[in-house]
Amino acid sequence: MTTYPLDPELAALVPMLPRADCSDLEGARAEAQAGVAAALEGVDTTGVDVFEVVAPGPEGAPDVVLRSYRPQGVEGPLPVVYDIHGGGFILGDVDFDHGVNVALARELGAAVFSVEYRLAPEHPYPAGLEDAYAGLVHIAKNAAELGVDATRIALFGISAGGGLAAGLALLTRDRGGPTIVFQYLGVPELDDRLDTPSMRAFTDTPLWNRPNAVISWDHYLGTGVPGSDGAPIHAAPARATPEQLAGLPPAYISVMEFDPLRDEGIDYARALLAAGVSVELHLFPGTFHGSAMIPHAEVSQRDAAEAVAVLRRALR
Repeated sequence: MTTYPLDPELAALVPMLPRADCSDLEGARAEAQAGVAAALEGVDTTGVDVFEVVAPGPEGAPDVVLRSYRPQGVEGPLPVVYDIHGGGFILGDVDFDHGVNVALARELGAAVFSVEYRLAPEHPYPAGLEDAYAGLVHIAKNAAELGVDATRIALFGISAGGGLAAGLALLTRDRGGPTIVFQYLGVPELDDRLDTPSMRAFTDTPLWNRPNAVISWDHYLGTGVPGSDGAPIHAAPARATPEQLAGLPPAYISVMEFDPLRDEGIDYARALLAAGVSVELHLFPGTFHGSAMIPHAEVSQRDAAEAVAVLRRALR
């Protein structure tokens, strides 16, 4: 039983959530996939065409598969939501965000693309980020064929996906890549140094906690690299100075009250503001990392509705 003062609607269901113990990576992957498989059964794709797009991979790497969601009966070219799933850099696939992406395509009238990137530790940084970049470039280069507007692309990521989206915004700017108009960073994983007050305090929170974060960064960057001088800003965007953040697209950042990632999200919002980047920051009370998995809770519904609202505004 958790001792944190969680929102009552969330607290009642915490005992039913997965253990999410990343020290047993094989077990954690199997548990995550089982949970996702159950959730997929309830997804109604009516009104949305779902299909695959294959993009050339990074040099020397396999092709990158994108799952595409396109609302039926909506005239193009459509704005784009480019989704990068979460999972601590080590778990998950495009099925993680399937229900969310169907809803985004339907409610926004946008084309949604979810990238199937390579996972650590089998494929550490920069593999996943380079896959995400390759997919993004392919969409922009083939915008006419795909029926999308390459000048209206928003990045969308939750958790490690939010960290990858932040890194992708930096990488795309630095390479002179496709135009990104917005970055939605939900509870983003941004800081390998693991030294914020929330990261030090929340060692036993539901779903995500400091022990899992340590494993996540060790797998993504390599043992001994996290916390050292060897982590680049594209891998750990929290390390970027305001000068290095200048010129990025506007951002929305959400953080959860009892989440070890809380303070790095807040700090990143402050750094973006110092860099002259427009930011909207929202802390949801009584929540924990991944509490959106309890969708009937009022606070989760507000979180989901806000995502649609800010993306709609950004893609107008």
